[in-house]
Amino acid sequence: MLKTPELAMLRTNKVTTVCNGKREVWTDYEQAKAYFLEMMMTAEGEEHDRAECVYIQLMHGLDECSDEDE
Repeated sequence: MLKTPELAMLRTNKVTTVCNGKREVWTDYEQAKAYFLEMMMTAEGEEHDRAECVYIQLMHGLDECSDEDE
């Protein structure tokens, strides 16, 4: 059987985010991006940095996005 590379597979619309210790499962990827973009644009300091970290990961299409260092 042929193997499909990960990038060629359809991405699910589900995404999990962890920001400031709060874990959320989103069923709409675009809604998650919009939420973190708005948070990033309205917040300052550490909260802005955390939202920006998650937003950048969302822009890269990750299924799990976190502001925590791993």
